[in-house]
Parts: sequence; C-alpha cells; structure tokens
Amino acid sequence: MALKVDVPPALVCGEVDEGYGPVADAFRRNFAERGEIGAACAVYRDGRKVVDLWGGYRDGATRAPWRSDTVVAMFSTTKGVASLTLALAHSRGLLDHDRPVAAYWPEFAWRGKGETTVRQLLSHQAGLPVLDIPLTVADMSDLDVVASAIALQRPLWPAGTRHGYHGITLGWYEGELLRRVDPAGRSLGRFFAEELAAPLGIDFYIGLPDGFDPQRRATIHGRSRWEMLLHVRKVPRHFLLGMLTPHSLTLRAFANPPELLVAVNYNRLDLLRVELPAGNGIGEARAVAAAYGAAVTGTLGLNAHTLDALVQPARPPSGGLEDLVLRVPAVYSLGYCKPAPGWPFGGTADTAFGTAGNGGSFGFGDPETGIGYCYAPNRLGLELLDDPRELALREALYRDVLGERPQRPQA
Repeated sequence: MALKVDVPPALVCGEVDEGYGPVADAFRRNFAERGEIGAACAVYRDGRKVVDLWGGYRDGATRAPWRSDTVVAMFSTTKGVASLTLALAHSRGLLDHDRPVAAYWPEFAWRGKGETTVRQLLSHQAGLPVLDIPLTVADMSDLDVVASAIALQRPLWPAGTRHGYHGITLGWYEGELLRRVDPAGRSLGRFFAEELAAPLGIDFYIGLPDGFDPQRRATIHGRSRWEMLLHVRKVPRHFLLGMLTPHSLTLRAFANPPELLVAVNYNRLDLLRVELPAGNGIGEARAVAAAYGAAVTGTLGLNAHTLDALVQPARPPSGGLEDLVLRVPAVYSLGYCKPAPGWPFGGTADTAFGTAGNGGSFGFGDPETGIGYCYAPNRLGLELLDDPRELALREALYRDVLGERPQRPQA
C-alpha cells in the first residue's frame, strides 16, 4: 500500500519572488492536505527564476530530508527535456521535420517505414509504440543493439493515420535519429549533457553518470498496477483495463524490458545509468524549468523557425485524436503534448508545449507568458494528467499570480 508520512512544516523550504506567494502556499498545502512525501517545484519567467521550492523527505521510509540539490526520476517528463535536443538539432539545420526519417537513418525504412516523416515519428503517429524484439536492461546500454531492434519493428498502423503514445520507444527513436544527424555521432544523453545541460549549468541527466553521489537521489514511492483498482475513479477506465489486460497494446507499450513496468525499479542504479530518453531522466525541478525557460526566451539557441514549430497547433492524425495506447483523446506535436480542451495548460493562446510524467511530474514551456515550469514529486499519484498536487501549483501560478485562464478543464 502507499506510504503515508507526516511532513513537518519546517521541512518545506525555498523562496519565491514577490507576488508569487500563492504558489508557495499551494506547495505547503500539498504536504499538509494532499499526502505529499517529497517534491520540488520551480518556475522561470522571462529567463529569471521566480519560484524555487523543495520540501519533505527524499526518502519517506528513512525520513532523509529533501534538500536543495536533491534529484528525482521524472519518468515521461523526460520526453520533453529529451525533445529539446531534437529541437536544437533542427535549429542548427541538421534535420527537417517533414523529411522521411530514412533520409537520415536508412535502416529505419525496413518493414514499411520508408515514408514516415520526422514529424510523424516525434508526434506519436508512426505506429511504433511497441517493440517486439525483447530487450534486457543490459541491452539498453548498447545503443547499436537498440538501434537494430527498433529499425526492425513493423508499424502497427500507417504513419499519420492514428496516434498512440510511444511511451518507451519514442526516446530510442529520437536517440538514434540524433546520433545519425549529429556530426559528432553523440548519443542523446551525451548531446544533452554537452549542448544543453553544461551551457545552462543545470543538473539533469539522461543516463546518470558514474560517480554521481547516490545520496542526492530521491526514492520513488510507487504503486502497483493492481493498486489502481482501489482508486478506479482517478484512472481513466479504458487505460486501466488496458494496463491490466495481458497482451493489450497499452500494456505492450510499456513492458519491454518488463522491469520498466514497475515504477520503483527506477530507484535502481543500473536502470538510471542507461539512456532511456523517454523515461529515466533524473534531475532537479529547477533544471527542467530552466531548460524550458531558456527554450522560450531564446537563450537555449533555438531560432525563430524552430520555436514557431513548437508553438504552432499540432497536426493531428487523419483518424482523430483518440490515443490507441492511452485510450483517451490526446494532442501531440514534435515530441511534446500540446494544450487540449481536456488539458488546458499554459496561457490562453495555447502556445505551451511540454510533457507530464508517470505519477505527477510535469514540465513545460509557455512562450506566451515566458514561463518555464516544473513540478517533480517522489510519491507517485494515479492520474494520467492533472495530478491534484501539480495542478494546485499550476493553478496558483496561472490564475492567481499571472491572471491567466484556469488550468482546470471547464465544463
């Protein structure tokens, strides 16, 4: 069962700029009222850090306090951070969103994928959410093995006709595409470390480096797939059925290697040290907020053409918005989720782009308001989107501080 702890108010730390008090108030209430164990939240506005909060326990069992430099695994929030590498490559003229992936990576064309474009691949429209060749965690450390396996995959639908969340595979496809277009042939994790993290001075890793102090890591406190049945009203019914049904598309999309299905396995160093750009990024909340903030303000180095591509409305698949994996309506574009009627994040112009992670983390950038934002907990919630803890902070930021639209779906 889920771990429950009482967090003393003295363990809620950090600072906010004048006028951002409502965000700090909501953060404190997460510990007092919403069962938070440990978490961090950061906001950058127009390139300046205006919210930097952390608190609780980085390990709820041992009561080790969450510190300013604590890092936490963020699951699919990693996708948005990883996709910044593809955006930077696009900005440097290394790839074109509307060219076939096979123009850069010839082997990708195997088994009917020759016409699939970069845009379709990054927007979960390529029909490649599952991987039929079994991999182990050890296999994931050999990028050539991974590249061969994913190149051999046969698509489940014609590219551009449907979409389905490429929950694990998207990061592998992004990583191999980047290796092919980068003149230095770097992996996505190394490219990110050298071209984004180092220039920005941020602590976020896609593949935890050797020698990293393990005492900085927050322990993930998870829940089983079967535990979802106890909270069935919080989990979309069709998604829950898919996760509990053997051989379903939903389950297959997250089950290779099978260790990835168990959230607490993301506490394992062997799983954190390999590169899984769709799911095992680990770092500080302020690092993610800073990266998105740099993207929307131009300091990351994205040119106007690339930023406009991220801002523009998504090009939906011809078969509609129903996600065949998550079994809910969704809107994807170039490695990101975009605002949708059921998920109105960011400002009213719907320029925001970001990704949410398993259990409640969320990072996004919003050019309209100049915001880079991230919330990251170590106790995993149940909602696919709009975890009540995260939503409370985002609502305080946009409604109470910025005077923008509510972040909750309107009836």
